[in-house]
Amino acid sequence: MSALTYATLLFLHVAAAAFWVGGMATMHFAVRPAAATLLEPPQRLALMAGALGRFLRGVDGALLLLWASGLAMLTALGGFAGAHWRVHAMFTLALAMTAIYVWIRARAFRAMRQAVQAQRWPDAAAQLATVRRLVATNLALGAAVFAVALVGRAL
Repeated sequence: MSALTYATLLFLHVAAAAFWVGGMATMHFAVRPAAATLLEPPQRLALMAGALGRFLRGVDGALLLLWASGLAMLTALGGFAGAHWRVHAMFTLALAMTAIYVWIRARAFRAMRQAVQAQRWPDAAAQLATVRRLVATNLALGAAVFAVALVGRAL
């Protein structure tokens, strides 16, 4: 694989990771708290269902790009046998983050969206709380991936 191809894959990989992790931070630390302060539950929950729906569609694409670029770069390195410990750590964290994301997407968000559509506000709020906790976990794992990728270079 040429240096330009590898650099392009790395750029796409980091851009997709930044979108996912940055988006989680924005939703968790800015959008949800602002909505909770300014809106009543029906409006807040409908807003969060709409905003999360749009964000999760973007994450779907980012995840595909992350896995495709990551596996292509891993292959270029000769697989796990020739990979630095950082690659093993990032891969493990990525598996955990992906599993959590799939749970959010397939269970918690779907249940939240259905509760919002049915105007079952307590149920929607409970599912949003689940999404928030899982996003907080994934946000911490995402920060750990960035730390491993960058600080780990010095180790």
